[in-house]
Parts: sequence; C-alpha cells; structure tokens
Amino acid sequence: MKDTIAREVETLKEALIDISDFICSNPELGNNEHKAMERLTGFLKAHSFKIETNIVNKATSFKAVYDSDKPGPSIAYLCEYDALPEIGHGCGHNMIGTMSSGAAVALSKVLKETGGRVVVLGTPAEETDGAKVDMSEQGIFDGIDAAMILHPEDHTYESGASLAMDAIQFEFFGKSSHAASAPHEGINALDAVLLTFNGINALRQHVKSDVRIHGIVKEGGKAANIVPDHAIAQFYVRAGKKKYLKEVVEKVKCIAQGAALMTGATLEISNYEISYDDMNTNKTLSKAFNNNLRYVGVTDIKPQRSSYGSIDMGNVSNVVPAIHPYIGISDTPLVGHTTQFRNATLTEKAHNALVTGASALALTGYDLLTDTYLLTQIKDEFKASIS
Repeated sequence: MKDTIAREVETLKEALIDISDFICSNPELGNNEHKAMERLTGFLKAHSFKIETNIVNKATSFKAVYDSDKPGPSIAYLCEYDALPEIGHGCGHNMIGTMSSGAAVALSKVLKETGGRVVVLGTPAEETDGAKVDMSEQGIFDGIDAAMILHPEDHTYESGASLAMDAIQFEFFGKSSHAASAPHEGINALDAVLLTFNGINALRQHVKSDVRIHGIVKEGGKAANIVPDHAIAQFYVRAGKKKYLKEVVEKVKCIAQGAALMTGATLEISNYEISYDDMNTNKTLSKAFNNNLRYVGVTDIKPQRSSYGSIDMGNVSNVVPAIHPYIGISDTPLVGHTTQFRNATLTEKAHNALVTGASALALTGYDLLTDTYLLTQIKDEFKASIS
C-alpha cells in the first residue's frame, strides 16, 4: 500500500510544481493570501475534499476534509502560504501548503481501505499573527489525532524545538514643553523608553541562555526642541519554554514600570501581536516520519537544529501530537527570509522535494491510520509531555 501512495504522489508532481511556483510568483502578505488559498482549495476540491473557508474569522483560512465514513483516526496536514514584505516567499511557504495538500490527496486515495479521515487546514499569517494560535484556542483541533507540517530548508532536519514568544508594547505618556526654555515643565516619554532599553540590557546577564529580547522604538517624538509626550517601544521576548517566558516577561514589564516611575510618565502595556508557544515535538511521531523519509530515499537526516525563532505550530503542538520537520532543497547553505531562499524554492531540487516531502507526510499518515500501537504510543507521549 505504501508503494501505491508514493506512486500517487508522483502522479501529482506536475500539479504540485505548478501550485508551488504560482504561489511563489504571486506573493501575498498574511491574511491577504487570496490567490494562494484559491489555488490550494481548488486542488483539494478537485479531489473530492469538502471545503470550508473563513475559519476562526480569518478570510484566507480554510478547512478541507476527506472522510472515509468509516471509523478511524483523523490526520491533519497544515498549510502555510503567506509571504514576506518585499522579499516574497523567502521562507518557502509556497512549498509548505503544496506539500501538505499533495500528501492529503495521496492519502485520501486509500482511505476507503484504511478508514478514518484526512483534514487539511489552511493557516494564514504565520509570519505575523499566526492563525494556528486562534485555531488551537478555538477547538479546531478537537478530534484530530495528530498534526504535521513540513518546512523547506537547506538540509533535511528532524523536528525540533522553537522558542515561546510574547510581543509586548510599552506605550509611555508624558507632558510636552519647550525643551530649551521650559524643560522643567515637561515629562519626557522618550526617556522612559530609553531607560526601558537600558534596564533590559542589564537584565540580559541574569536570564537563561535561551532567552532572546529584541526591540525597536516605534515612536519617539516629533521634534528635538519639544519634550516628547508620547513614545512607544515594541519588544519580542523569547524563551525555550513558555513557563520560563512568563517569568522573563514579568521582569521586563517591571523594568518598564520602573522607567515610568523614574520619569513621571504613565505607562500602558499591551501585546501588539499574538503570542507563540514553544514547539513540543512528539518524538514518536517524528521517528515515524523520519522512517518514511528513508523509505522514499532520503538518507541524510540531520538532528534537530538549534532554533531561536518562534512558530505558531508551537501552539498546535501543545493541544495535539505534532511535528514540524524540515526538507532539504539546496546543496549549499541557505538563510531564511532572503531572496536566495525564495529563488531556491523554484529549482529542480526543490521541485523534487515537493514529491519527497508530500510522500513522507502521506506515508506517515498511513502509518497512523493503520498502526493502532503506534498511535497509542504517540498519544501517551503527548499526554506525558503536557502534564
């Protein structure tokens, strides 16, 4: 049966290349990925998937389901398809949605024999306010037994970790005055921002090595001769585990509150983007996926890479067993979020990876549908990991 599934993916190769290259050539920013969504859902609909759009109030999200109408597990493949400003698909999301959709279609062809159902979730805006967060919080993964997504990279890596992240905004309100003739009448909101940066810099030597704190001055005043009465700083605060992230965030907030006290400014704290959980890779599911990569000919699978980024798949991995591995598309090192990475997704090696990746995803789905013991192990590991 596995050979049948692999052959099915091979028959889809030209369609997958066409979809991936089309999305790459028509980059759309998060929550505006209308062309990408239409291409992916059109492909799935042509293979008898039932389509629902506007999931969790996201216009470019979707849920596609192929149900065998027989008892069995529910396997979810996740799609990303948002691009980056100016760069376009410098993170390879054109390939991600395509591989997941191809895997789902191939697996659907044997579902009458295996039972169960296949679900494809279109998840917009991973680069900004990832829809997977809302989906995780609003029950979209209820009834799903396992979720998978596959990301292009220079080399093939096992699914690993990511950092939990909070996006925090500090908005300071002071009092304007003439900076030369009446500075004593003013309350400098920009000073509060600068003190916040200095305080955070002092904090860095007292946090764990996996912590990352980086920010910008969003607004700092209008003219040098006017005491700034309004200033905004925005920070990403990251840590290896969500629990420790909360501790660090509280320290950062205390620094900003102290800066407000020192200057006399008032402070408003908010989250300017959605927070991401750390990635909780299910090692049993990851091992099954790696075995299927080897089945389709991938021999060089590198251990999980060190990651200091954050992904909304982390939120998914804390509500359902999940993996987020990487498939190699280059013979030379690549840096994400670059035009070089974007161009690499259009090469023959990347086109071949579409088939390889979709096949491994589909074959892993088949294992979950047919191997009760494997699925039980996966679920047991998941329960232990979040307890």
